[in-house]
Amino acid sequence: MLVNTKSMLKKAQREGYAVGAFNTSNLEFTKAIIRAAEELKSPVIIQTSTSAINYAGINEIQSIVSSVAKKAKIPVALHLDHGPDLFWAKKCLSNGYTSVMIDASSLSFKENVSVTKKVVASAKKFGASVEAELGALQGIEDEVNVSSSNAFLTDPLDAKKFVELTGCDSLAVAIGTSHGPYKFKDKSNLDFSRLRAIRDLVKVPLVLHGASSIPAKVVSKTQKFGGKLKNAHGVSDSDLRKAVKLGVCKVNIDSDLRLVFNASLREFLSLNPGVYDPRTILSFTNDAIYEFVKQKIRVLGSVNKA
Repeated sequence: MLVNTKSMLKKAQREGYAVGAFNTSNLEFTKAIIRAAEELKSPVIIQTSTSAINYAGINEIQSIVSSVAKKAKIPVALHLDHGPDLFWAKKCLSNGYTSVMIDASSLSFKENVSVTKKVVASAKKFGASVEAELGALQGIEDEVNVSSSNAFLTDPLDAKKFVELTGCDSLAVAIGTSHGPYKFKDKSNLDFSRLRAIRDLVKVPLVLHGASSIPAKVVSKTQKFGGKLKNAHGVSDSDLRKAVKLGVCKVNIDSDLRLVFNASLREFLSLNPGVYDPRTILSFTNDAIYEFVKQKIRVLGSVNKA
């Protein structure tokens, strides 16, 4: 059974850890993510963007996640990542999603509140949870494309007011992360004092987007086997741990999974030019994703929290 994220994240908030939210668009990623979470007895959030839904089909992706989750002995939620409007929220809710995000962060505060309230009202009819966003992260990832001039950090007082007005179950905040693999010129530099202030004022669990770590080993492997990634840097594990201590209860990870898949695929095909069976090839990439997800779950502290 799929569960919503409200109770899952409230438990994380009480006990001081974060739940990993990993993006998928196919069977391979989904199985690798849930296999890793089940081995470590960790709750997990499987999320899809609207572009992933357009790629795989909403009935197909819901069936994949629910069928894999049904066999797992851990809490699994199916979440819409960066839902752009009420239409997409309703579409996912009516097709078995247990949690949706409404990202109206590009709108004015008043408009963001208005749209989010409508999504919250719709989600309640399905027993689903709602994540909202206040503040805008720079970067490009699927349908999200925010320039540096349009990015802005979350104001703590506005965050308090926003949650009270909308009744959202969790809040994504902007504290200096960004989407995609090119987050920082060198190392991550998050505004922890801002995060602390938000945590002290906001009662709902906090969410960190743009949190992929872009591991140097993965970047190096990609380059070794023909890929081109220059000056790609993400959020360090130490900064993630600190963010969790300061109240982050859900951490979104998408770019890392793509990079791990890309690097392992390039490696396998380069070292095994005679192999043409996709099942053999994808078994190798799946194992790489599985190992990475386990490592990230350990960083977030959700081992044995299922």
